[in-house]
Amino acid sequence: MEPGYTIAEVSERTGLSAHTLRYYERAGLLDPPDRGTNGHRRYSDADLGMLRILTRLKATGMSIAEMRRYAELCRVGPDTFDARRVLLEEHRQQVLDRIAALQTDLGLIESKIKFYAEGDARDLNGQS
Repeated sequence: MEPGYTIAEVSERTGLSAHTLRYYERAGLLDPPDRGTNGHRRYSDADLGMLRILTRLKATGMSIAEMRRYAELCRVGPDTFDARRVLLEEHRQQVLDRIAALQTDLGLIESKIKFYAEGDARDLNGQS
């Protein structure tokens, strides 16, 4: 058995489709993995680690361009730790801002739920 993981194994482990994995390669988010003797992709543990962080960055709203920038910095090596930290700090602030906005939105939804649960008569007068 050849070392590494097949695209199907990586897809199962990460929840990303084979199509998405190939797209991540084309988009410069993931280095092209090694190939087995049969020419099929063989992903490493390092590839899985990069996919884990990319998945979280995407889930938290980071753009493909910023994800690509992060991946490029990782490829350069430890000399880019400060740049990576700054990029992630900026993204963290964006995530915190979105969480705060969602908390405000949730507060309005909760007040409406309470309003409708109490059957307030104002609802009958055209207020929503």
